[in-house]
Amino acid sequence: MSLKPTFIVIDDHPLYRHGVVTLIVQELHLEAVGEGGSIPEALDLLRDQKPNLAIVDLSLQEKNGLELVKIIKNEYPSVAVLVVSMHEESLYGERALSAGARGYVMKHEAPATLLNAVRLVLEGKIAVSPALGERMLAGIVGGRHEGDPVDRLSDRELEVFRLIGRGYGAAEIGDLLNLSVKTVNAYRDHIKEKLNLESAANLRRYAVEWVADKDKK
Repeated sequence: MSLKPTFIVIDDHPLYRHGVVTLIVQELHLEAVGEGGSIPEALDLLRDQKPNLAIVDLSLQEKNGLELVKIIKNEYPSVAVLVVSMHEESLYGERALSAGARGYVMKHEAPATLLNAVRLVLEGKIAVSPALGERMLAGIVGGRHEGDPVDRLSDRELEVFRLIGRGYGAAEIGDLLNLSVKTVNAYRDHIKEKLNLESAANLRRYAVEWVADKDKK
């Protein structure tokens, strides 16, 4: 039996999965024991292979990757989770760590950043960018800011809110998240209620400004 740490990659883009597997095997000499693009595939691999590390994207077939992170934390607590995603760290980094991940790397980062994050999480450490690390430390030292109503949104509501802020309409959001337009509109109504916004126009304006502010950080 191999004594090398083992890992799986869960991402809905096969070509990207293959690239990550190849990079980690060649550079860190870990053992890849499987890959998949959905939560059911991930759960099968976790049950059968019992890896040391799961590298997870937030955009998966049918569901948000944060749901998978939460499942791993609850059902496979010994598995280290590293989120590697195209989604902005400023929007999802803290949520991913709160869900149970030990690190967050954006896909546009250099390969060396990913490799270093893999090393850190396998050592039981946290792997985030300096900016996110400083923000989290400031929250611990100074107390969490209670003033951002967006923190009250669920993970799925945040996804919809972020896409509204990117200028997408209900049909486009539905296509991206595999939701019906009716479901997207229901999420929009929930978001308006939680943010105390009276109209769709106010929601769009708020979302655009909020996303633009996050992009600056």
